[in-house]
Parts: sequence; structure tokens; C-alpha cells
Amino acid sequence: HGRTSKNLSPLTLFWTGSAIELNIKGSELWIDVEVSYDTYESWISVLINSAMTSRQMLTSGRYWVCIFRGMNENTVKNVRIIKDVQAMNEDPGNCLQIHNVKFDGESLPIEDKPYKIEFIGDSITSGEGIFGARQEDDWIPMWFGAVNNYAKMTADSLNADYRVVSESGWGVLTGWDNNPNNSIPKYYEKICGILTGEKNKALGALDENDFISWQPDVIVVNLATNDASAF
Repeated sequence: HGRTSKNLSPLTLFWTGSAIELNIKGSELWIDVEVSYDTYESWISVLINSAMTSRQMLTSGRYWVCIFRGMNENTVKNVRIIKDVQAMNEDPGNCLQIHNVKFDGESLPIEDKPYKIEFIGDSITSGEGIFGARQEDDWIPMWFGAVNNYAKMTADSLNADYRVVSESGWGVLTGWDNNPNNSIPKYYEKICGILTGEKNKALGALDENDFISWQPDVIVVNLATNDASAF
């Protein structure tokens, strides 16, 4: 789920809410992740049968993460592993990739949902502040979330697949600080054009997005809060 390049091996998760979804019949599941960052670490949430079962920080390196074990091997588990943190424009080293999965049963097909929704926005759509106590005001990945997020809640209510294109502090014309470069429309036609650095370029973030392959039925634009602040 989510915009990504045509290279799916490994799978790069760029945007908030990007995910891998599996229907697994077996007792345990592991994923092989590769993570890097200079400043902002990655976080993931795990949903099993639509219920949130875990959330964790992913530190730098390549390693196996256990998603579940000891479950009934005869039942099918719908699993979604979701990127909780937005694409980090100011951290060119930030990257989250999934190389492999391993399990002790069988993988079953995922049914297509009848609708597709794209959400375009800023910090609200990126889920900034979803986690943490009310008084928390540190700008850190730990407080971002893609699960208890209006985008996912709306998609779930309408039985729709969804994608998110959002960046905290950005706007239609300018960012919160009147920076005209922090404009979502300028980069919208790229896969994840807001990212910087040679690594992200090599991963395909700056390639043209394939709009034919995934066409939303509805586009929700929740963008302009930062334009107002800048003015």
C-alpha cells in the first residue's frame, strides 16, 4: 500500500500509511527489514485482523522482526505492517525497506476493496500528535501515527484502499515559515518528490508517479493550514 517505485524487491515504504498486507495461515511471521536514518528513526504499527497488536521503533541496520508467533496455525490472519512516520524531507538518509517475509504456513490472496481514496495534506494527515500525552510538544517520529489517523479511519469506514501524500508544515503555496519550496503541488507528480539526496533518487523517489496503475475514486485535500499561518 502507498506510492512506491516499480522495484518491489526490496519494497521501499515512502509515505505515511504505506504498508505491506498479508493473509497468512500459520503460527508465526517474520519480516526482514532494512532501516537507515541520520536524524529521524522509523516506526511501524502492526495490525492483525484489523486490531493493533504492536508498535515499535526500528533502529538502523538490516534484521528480522517477529510480527507474531505461537498463534493457531490453522486460522488465516490478515496482517498489515504500516509505516507510522512521514517521508522526512530534512533527513536524506531516512529509509525503510522490506526485503523478505518468512512464515511456517501459506500465503493467501488479498481481496481488492471496492474503492480507492487519496489523502493530500500536512501534519494532520501525517498523524503528527496522534501518540503521546497532551502536553508533549517534541517534534519527533515517536508521536506520529498512521493507525488512529482520520485517513485510515475514513478508508476503513468506507471499505476503501487509501494512499497518503502529506508533509508536516507544508502547504499549497508555502510552508508554515513562508518557505515557498515547501509546497506539496510542486512535487505531487513524483513518487515521493519531497525527499532529497542521492539515495532517495536512486530508490526512485524522484521518478514520475504512475497515475494509471492506481486511480482514486475520491481525492481528499486537507491542505492550506500552513499557508494561513505563513500569511
